[in-house]
Amino acid sequence: MSAPTETGPRTYEIRTYGCQMNVHDSERLSGLLEDAGYVRADGGEPDVVVFNTCAVRENADNRLYGNLGHLRPVKDGHPGMQIAVGGCLAQKDRDTIVKRAPWVDVVFGTHNLGALPVLLERSRIRDEAQVEIEESLVTFPSTLPTRRESPYAAWVSISVGCNNTCTFCIVPSLRGKEKDRRPGEILAEVEALVADGVIEVTLLGQNVNAYGSGFGSLASAPDEVKAMTEGGQSAFAGLLRACGGVEGLERVRFTSPHPKDFTDDVIAAMAETPNVVPSLHMPLQSGSDSVLKAMRRSYRQERYLGIIEKVRAAMPDAAITTDIIVGFPGETEEDFEQTLHVVREARFASAFTFQYSKRPGTPAATMDGQIPKEVVQERYERLVALQEEISWAENKKQLGRTLEVLVAEGEGRKDDATRRLSGRAADNRLVHFAAPDEPVRPGDMVTVEVTYAAPHHLVADKSSSVRRTRAGDAWEARQGAPEGAKGVSLGMPSIGRPAAAAQEPSACSTCP
Repeated sequence: MSAPTETGPRTYEIRTYGCQMNVHDSERLSGLLEDAGYVRADGGEPDVVVFNTCAVRENADNRLYGNLGHLRPVKDGHPGMQIAVGGCLAQKDRDTIVKRAPWVDVVFGTHNLGALPVLLERSRIRDEAQVEIEESLVTFPSTLPTRRESPYAAWVSISVGCNNTCTFCIVPSLRGKEKDRRPGEILAEVEALVADGVIEVTLLGQNVNAYGSGFGSLASAPDEVKAMTEGGQSAFAGLLRACGGVEGLERVRFTSPHPKDFTDDVIAAMAETPNVVPSLHMPLQSGSDSVLKAMRRSYRQERYLGIIEKVRAAMPDAAITTDIIVGFPGETEEDFEQTLHVVREARFASAFTFQYSKRPGTPAATMDGQIPKEVVQERYERLVALQEEISWAENKKQLGRTLEVLVAEGEGRKDDATRRLSGRAADNRLVHFAAPDEPVRPGDMVTVEVTYAAPHHLVADKSSSVRRTRAGDAWEARQGAPEGAKGVSLGMPSIGRPAAAAQEPSACSTCP
């Protein structure tokens, strides 16, 4: 338990950098701290600041140490304040962090999130830094307490780690080899979330469609995995179909898949499972076969475009998004033109585009043919301009369509000025819509007609109906809950089904 201050419980703040996995881990860290008696800081300087770091960018360490430097005088003027550093950069740098920033109290890695409260208390009592880095996973994160940020949508981790060896990526060395959760544990968590009001879940992993490989050969896999793969379908396709049987779950998403593991049975499961949304994030990274080979991406342009074609044949309205790296070592102008070709052919709804930067500790960081910054910048600008044009054209195809939008909280920065609300369509497009005449809450569903399209969002000034949901009820209930009790649960059972709700209510980029 945290030691209370003279004015009440100790407060905390978590600063998160990086991918969706880190965002999900931060929800677990919040749950751990609140379970230990801390409360989230509401203004003022917190008693504990936790940095959940990312190591995939070249300047990630500079950013961390800059932020730590800014906190040093704050800590000097705040007796009892503690600073903790976790995540991928902590896993990589270990003792270096305390050497460079000796005012840090706790350093913990990606494999031992659950140790944070104990390490904070130990550091406070001993008055010295505590560094604890495990080489392999201690406790699967989903068994830990969590403070979910949203009462209506949730992350559900199905695996951690990655077995790929992409030359630009440091994640496998920091997160370890892939480890999969048993299907029963995943579905138990999903059912418990739905009982708590969640109507949308995102299945999360470094490589979700490799799910099942973490159990080894099928012969040695648990019986529930064997049952899920009957008929020859993959474990991930079976998991998607199983999510379709969870009553009350309206939307199922997943991120991120890898093209090399993306099989036809997964496409069929997506198309045939009603609550699996027509939305797919499929990382490309490069359209050039030679660059893909240098990246150790075990697919080529033809294979990638073939997947896109099959997805569109099965789900004509699917919105497909991607990740692209510009300026990988050795990339020629011809290579870059191949990337532009794939972008034109695939017609992505949107793309996360990155200028290549060295990831210390990766093979690509020492490759010959590093591209001058000005060349990378010029190519990047051309790619962004092309994708903006395509995104806008694809969004214009939505004009006049009727969409059901899951009302979100905090998605629209200009909502107050425009008197609109915001939310996500099933295909994950952001929609700003006119507020209906009847009351509407985050988590409710609103049927709208699209009247305007921009490259990154849609506008709907015609709202026809509101469907009040259990998720909206959950959001409303949370507004009246004490701050420390909002959204905190004590992890997931390893076996069995979650308890039924006490009362039925009236009506939730990783790489590859």
